[in-house]
Amino acid sequence: MSDSANVTTHDFPDGHALAAALAEQIADRLRAGIAERGHALLAVSGGSTPKRFFEQLSRQSLDWAKVQVTLVDERWVPESNERSNAAMVKAMLLQHDATAAQFVPLYSDAPTPEAGLVTVRARLASLALPFDAVILGMGNDGHTASFFPGGDRLPEALDLNNAARVLPMRAPGAGEPRITFTLSALLDTRALFLHIEGEAKRQLLADAQQGAGEAVNFPVRSVLTQPRVPVSVYWCP
Repeated sequence: MSDSANVTTHDFPDGHALAAALAEQIADRLRAGIAERGHALLAVSGGSTPKRFFEQLSRQSLDWAKVQVTLVDERWVPESNERSNAAMVKAMLLQHDATAAQFVPLYSDAPTPEAGLVTVRARLASLALPFDAVILGMGNDGHTASFFPGGDRLPEALDLNNAARVLPMRAPGAGEPRITFTLSALLDTRALFLHIEGEAKRQLLADAQQGAGEAVNFPVRSVLTQPRVPVSVYWCP
């Protein structure tokens, strides 16, 4: 384990060890939320990296019926699309005991995220904020959530004074149009985690922390340098 300013890094020998440790940590956070308030709220990331973690978390013993689960961001595609984060979460996380959890999706049946924004914002009003845990990932371009380099609404999404919970996002590297929680909304959490795997991402993260070279402009740097919530990095080779 290593520490730097607001960031603590936990190293694991492989993805299985990381998944087991992160699942236990998140389950403890959810149990604490249920014990204190009668409910818990979790925001997770899509992509391929969290699949092992999701499978481990789905087997954790807790009162899943009192847990709400949502995504930090989503591609604007229906669940029938293979790139849907919601579909992956349902397949990998909302199984075993976790089938009892309430899933709150970010996609709505509208042609664009802009057209669906009112519906999504109304749906998210049901979330029992603050989050008990938010788990972010990171791409090779330094993006996290849908905070992409060159994103059309990136400054707005990273503005810590922005009261909006979600925004549409379009960017050259994003593929489909996206919808994403804003950084200010994601920081309304009791715990913030960054799950990354591989040596290349370890170096990218270090560069982003230090603001080295082009990494000074990586969107993930805004997460690492914000003063509101400590960041726990879970990493393995």
